[in-house]
Amino acid sequence: MGNVKSTKPTEGELEILQILWSKGEATVREVHEELSVHKESGYTTTLKLMQIMFEKGIVIRDDSSKTHIYQANITRDNTQKQMLGKMVKSLFGGSTSQLVMQALGNSNNAPSREELDEIQRILDDLKKQ
Repeated sequence: MGNVKSTKPTEGELEILQILWSKGEATVREVHEELSVHKESGYTTTLKLMQIMFEKGIVIRDDSSKTHIYQANITRDNTQKQMLGKMVKSLFGGSTSQLVMQALGNSNNAPSREELDEIQRILDDLKKQ
């Protein structure tokens, strides 16, 4: 994936990226159909947003055929790290423990037993370092 300057995707762009990350590649029509399952959105709105994302370098497109095929040009992992870093600094004063306590204490999204086990494994690994 290409090296893109640190452009923070908007909420709408993140929705499109989620689809592209899961599918690998997709046409505007395919992305629009996925988006329409969860929210009301016009095809031309999806098209315009994906064109903007292409101009920003967030996605790449193969325009060798009549139907353009889009792919994410930024990774999910890098995007998560970038956005999380900004959120920890701006919302939690740089405190990762405040972020974790807020996330784990949120009863609307309580972690599953498997997630808690994974979190414990990560904590154990961090303590060993």
